[in-house]
Amino acid sequence: MTTDSARTGHADEPERLEGRRSSPHRVVIIGSGFGGLFTAQALRKAPVEITLVAKTTHHLFQPLLYQVATGILSEGEIAPTTREVLSRQDNAQVVLGEVTTIDVKARTVTSQLLGRTTVHPYDSLVVAAGAGQSYFGNDQFATHAPGMKSIDDALELRGRIFGMFELAEGSTDPADVERLLTFVVVGAGPTGVEMAGQIAELSRRTLRRDFRSIDPTKARVILLDAAPAVLPPFGERLGEKAAEKLEKIGVEVQLGAKVVNVNATGIEVEDSDGTRRRIDSVCKVWAAGVAASPLGKQLAEQTGAKIDRAGRVEVLPDLTLPGHPEVFVIGDMMSLDRLPGVAQVAIQGGRHAAKEIKGWVAGKRTGNPFKYHDKGSMATISRFSAVAKIGSVQITGFIAWLLWLAVHLVYIIGFKHRLTTLLHWTVSFIGRGRSERTVTEQQIFARAALQRLGENFAPSLPPEADQAPSWNGAARSQVPAQSNGTGDGARKPSRV
Repeated sequence: MTTDSARTGHADEPERLEGRRSSPHRVVIIGSGFGGLFTAQALRKAPVEITLVAKTTHHLFQPLLYQVATGILSEGEIAPTTREVLSRQDNAQVVLGEVTTIDVKARTVTSQLLGRTTVHPYDSLVVAAGAGQSYFGNDQFATHAPGMKSIDDALELRGRIFGMFELAEGSTDPADVERLLTFVVVGAGPTGVEMAGQIAELSRRTLRRDFRSIDPTKARVILLDAAPAVLPPFGERLGEKAAEKLEKIGVEVQLGAKVVNVNATGIEVEDSDGTRRRIDSVCKVWAAGVAASPLGKQLAEQTGAKIDRAGRVEVLPDLTLPGHPEVFVIGDMMSLDRLPGVAQVAIQGGRHAAKEIKGWVAGKRTGNPFKYHDKGSMATISRFSAVAKIGSVQITGFIAWLLWLAVHLVYIIGFKHRLTTLLHWTVSFIGRGRSERTVTEQQIFARAALQRLGENFAPSLPPEADQAPSWNGAARSQVPAQSNGTGDGARKPSRV
């Protein structure tokens, strides 16, 4: 398909094609999520040099993070090492580092790791840095209501969730026990629904015989959302089915409830009629809202592209930026035709970008618009129960749950990870056990400790080989050796 500058938004189409014939063609990919990894894999046989830069060493299968947080799966099963995934792809190298600067004029990407700065020149750039949790301007909520966007988030939540039962077991104060065994999940989208359902199953099936002083089955699980429905993208019928099933397994669904404040021991909400009330709860989970990587703002400032309220970059139909046909923005960072922030959009966007890059290298005319093929949406509610929307077809119950299992198994990277995931699912769903219940105090309090070090904290390597690593000693000295991360120097009983 031939396109002119009016369709692509690039007035220099003939010139840029001529300039793409340099060899080797350097492709820099930012991010190791679905978009970044599938772009790299789609370029496996292309005559290009690929540099994938990411701030983590793994590819995260984010839709299953809630299962890490609730002890069903280990983090390794949903986060294979990126180097291992690309180990047999000779034209790809993986660089660990956090991208701090993109210079579209100089065509360079700058990353940093432990004080070391590296500049990566590119001929084509694919920005797939993903998105983080959004607290809608209330970032202070994160301390007491962690989101679920990373392995660190999931491990912290695992420590908090299982830790609540342990702390309640040792308490003699009924009010304290009630606060500890009240779990609040904010956000009634797929992540919130799945999280609330698993916490309910955890308390009512897995842990029901494990304690002597408390009854885990009496735990309260509350699902909050300011919206008037559960799973809004799935439609009214599936949303109602999901809400009914959640309430059946013991989840209290509270809609039209806007969160206005969060602290260590509770959450304050404002109902649709303006009434404010407080829910006493130590363990809160934030599953509402996303914010794109701040790299989107950099790109917008340099190219004139617009960004939406979530920080996503408004791309041209071919997923590139105005005046820069060599820069693709995909996945959760892009805004186009109101496409949802789901894995399939990132995967298909990555493959589209790879196809366009291969066309450039071959000297073919490009600029073809991205066409998204909706393969449906799915969400689990509890074991043996899910909802699925595939086109106009709506499925609920056991069949939807089987479809959910099959689809997620297919997209887990690597045979060994699929096999171990299937074994853990068998143990957890057919039996009562969950093999990943180990938690540590460090998992729970590490985030608070890092926050106390301040925004200027930056670990770095020592200047000489015989010195111990420097972790910004001046900042670290502010944290007492016996601190529990609450700001008090004296050791106090641990509270999550």
